[in-house]
Amino acid sequence: MTLAFSLLANTHAARRGRLVTAHGTVETPAFMPVGTAATVKAMLPASVAATGAQIVLGNTYHLMLRPGAERIERLGGLHRFMNWPGPILTDSGGFQVMSLSKLRQIDAGGVDFQSHIDGSRQRLTPAISIEIQRQLGADITMSFDECTPFPATHAQAATSMRLSMRWAERGRQAFTARPGHGLFGIVQGSVYEDLRLESARTLTEIGFDGYAIGGLAVGEGQEAMFRTLDVTVPALPADRPRYLMGVGRPADIVGAVQRGIDMFDCVMPTRAGRTAQAFTWRGELNLRNARHRDDPRPLMEGCACPACTSHSRAYLHHLIKSDEILGAMLLTWHNLQFYQDVMRGLRTAIEAGTLADWAAWFHEEHAKGDIAALPDADGPAT
Repeated sequence: MTLAFSLLANTHAARRGRLVTAHGTVETPAFMPVGTAATVKAMLPASVAATGAQIVLGNTYHLMLRPGAERIERLGGLHRFMNWPGPILTDSGGFQVMSLSKLRQIDAGGVDFQSHIDGSRQRLTPAISIEIQRQLGADITMSFDECTPFPATHAQAATSMRLSMRWAERGRQAFTARPGHGLFGIVQGSVYEDLRLESARTLTEIGFDGYAIGGLAVGEGQEAMFRTLDVTVPALPADRPRYLMGVGRPADIVGAVQRGIDMFDCVMPTRAGRTAQAFTWRGELNLRNARHRDDPRPLMEGCACPACTSHSRAYLHHLIKSDEILGAMLLTWHNLQFYQDVMRGLRTAIEAGTLADWAAWFHEEHAKGDIAALPDADGPAT
């Protein structure tokens, strides 16, 4: 046994599932807060858990540079190091192949990086990435790939995808199966349907414990992303979890769940919290705006986070304008709570067979904007 994944309910393509790992259970659809450097920024581990998050994400590239995978292994692994007892998924470093393109060189065997910290030369290959993630103690290991940038021509996307497929096979060979731990392959191919299908077919033939869809939310827009999912998701094994990497805004998540995606991650809720942005059922709020300075209302009615239960919009505005750390902490907590509330609403709606109604309510509320009292967080008003 590696990872155990079971489907509990479905509404059309949308799935309600349960993923069991060595460090606990993840109810899906699930959103994973991003803890790139062994911390979810501005949050204590207990605070992350209090939002309802069951799994977090760490990053192979950043952790191999600082503090180093060997050091983390000596200190008991990433779970103990960051005091997160639940499941951890680690990105392979493949996104940095795209995001740090000016600091790396690709060859058939892997990637040479120039460290953005001290300029030292660092090498990542499929096998090295797998070994680092083993040292970290990841419950879910990701295959090393090249995240194809957008835009890319068909020829460029094909070359990139096929390199990732060769790396995926090498990573599969390097991965040692053990109970409660698994390896995910990553579908690439940009927005080209034939390439996505080729990639999905290749990964399925290799065989993985789960399947991720990478190379989206990189500038192609929501319409193209959904169109790509419509083609790709049905080509993936139905009995394995499906993970859409780096997505995204709440409306993106709702649409992707309707298309059969089970897992998500994104820096957006934490980054937004550090830049005075708050997500609500009625869209995003900018707490820097002067209209909040005399507003005694909570940030969002019905939200259980401390920003909403203990403080007013006026106070949050004051913290932001005063550049107080507490402002970033409270807004980050709120955003992560909101994302978990969205996931909870999606799971409940799939179980009840009412996902279409819930999604329609979500989009209607979002379109209203921040007017009057915000709706109850449990779903459509009766």
